[in-house]
Amino acid sequence: MNRSLKLPLLSYKGNEQKKMTLHLFLQIMGKIRLTLTPRKNHWWYVTEYVSTKGITTGPIPYNKGMDTFDMTINVHQHQLEVSTSKGEFASFSLLNGTSVANFYKQLSEILKRFDIVVSILDKPYDVKIDKPFGEITEYHHYEEAYTKDFWLILLWVDGVFKEFSGRFYGKTCPVHLYWHSMDLAVTRFSGKKAPAMPAEARISDKDAYSHECISFGFWGGDENMPEPAFYSYTYPSPEGINQEPLLPPAAQWVQSNGSPMAIFTYNDLLKAAGLRSTLLDFLESAYIAGAKKANWDIKALTVPELDKI
Repeated sequence: MNRSLKLPLLSYKGNEQKKMTLHLFLQIMGKIRLTLTPRKNHWWYVTEYVSTKGITTGPIPYNKGMDTFDMTINVHQHQLEVSTSKGEFASFSLLNGTSVANFYKQLSEILKRFDIVVSILDKPYDVKIDKPFGEITEYHHYEEAYTKDFWLILLWVDGVFKEFSGRFYGKTCPVHLYWHSMDLAVTRFSGKKAPAMPAEARISDKDAYSHECISFGFWGGDENMPEPAFYSYTYPSPEGINQEPLLPPAAQWVQSNGSPMAIFTYNDLLKAAGLRSTLLDFLESAYIAGAKKANWDIKALTVPELDKI
């Protein structure tokens, strides 16, 4: 922990197996939520959330909607917890080399014991692993320090994103964690439909990007961006957006999937004098760049001041 900055250091390189193990745990939990939760626009019903304990699904309906349960990775006790509205509770440790296969097996047994009937497509999504969760024994690298540091960062970012979200008067998603890519995100919408995607596009993309949006997020790094970073992109990407200024000066435009994305690395944030104000500056500058170039009504979409109560 870097105590002067109050935020932990976090590296992608050297922690790839730890991150992938946690990622696959979250995918299993997320797929269960996806299967049992009623649909909501833009896949908002499949996501997970940062909580005081760790990362949770929030309540999931079962038994024809008569009951609910939730699943939480408790980063204080380093265990997976399942609770139901009936007062049932079960948990198992994530330590001592718990593999993805073992995680899936133990969680499935708990759900069966609680009479929670669920069947998922039991393969990872979009992470280049082509075998069922129940056969993934090579990832067994859950680690206390990495997971807790990652969660502490998510907890702080969650609060900043919520403050930023509150400045916008239009349609906005909750601040939530998308398990397919393990990024914490919040998205603003102009209210206008986006052009239809090609017929061959993935159904998840067609639903996520049915309307114009500007998205903001944080993720812990991957092969393409091998360090933790904040990002923002506008969809559809307007011409010339990458000529718009970003704050702070360390932020930059990069090409991602054929269009510009604003990037501000976590390590550069840690160098800033004011962490919260610096991140808010980045988010605001990326929003203004996208909203301006996409002809959003910025004034109408800005939250007005409230009268004193």
